[in-house]
Amino acid sequence: MAWTRDQMAERAAKELRDGFYVNLGIGIPTLVSNYIPAGMSVQLQSENGMLGTGPFPFEGEEDPDLINAGKQTVTELPSTSYFSSVDSFAMIRGGHIDLSILGAMQVAENGDLANWMIPGKMVKGMGGAMDLVAGVKKVVVVMEHTAKDEAKLLHKCNLPLTGAGVVDMVITDLAVFMIDKKGGKGMNLVELAPDVTLDEVRAKTEANYQVALNRN
Repeated sequence: MAWTRDQMAERAAKELRDGFYVNLGIGIPTLVSNYIPAGMSVQLQSENGMLGTGPFPFEGEEDPDLINAGKQTVTELPSTSYFSSVDSFAMIRGGHIDLSILGAMQVAENGDLANWMIPGKMVKGMGGAMDLVAGVKKVVVVMEHTAKDEAKLLHKCNLPLTGAGVVDMVITDLAVFMIDKKGGKGMNLVELAPDVTLDEVRAKTEANYQVALNRN
């Protein structure tokens, strides 16, 4: 069966490493903060100027002054620090973030990412995604495999790009894909959600990819 949103976030958390500085995008990626392995030191960075974001608070324990870039209430840690958004983006653009976990509207087989607007629909702004995909060492996309029965993994994106050739990994509710954006080997299917078949993934994917399942 397909992974739930929480299971997708839990799978994404497996990409964390001790000592990483990580930025979590709005939506499913924010749930990753609840699945950081015990004993692992990971600093979560938010574009609005918070480094060391903790898990979501329990109901009734919310502090409206503590929010992430998506305006969700979060918790702080003993190591949390605060600074201006100018310093926050200097950290991003300076290449000091090890991993960014983002949502997406579309991802192409070559690593192109579209996640900031749909033509004709009002948007508040591009946010920090363009800076993140340009300045971060590794980009992981977590998203539903389809939207309204339309594929989101494509040969070529038809929405405005956030970044060209920037995605390293895609985690959907059906499968995990790796993208060799520099070596030119394209997209590889490396993992399936429990009881999801290759035929099911193939029917819902419009990107070209190779099957290289990890059997371990």
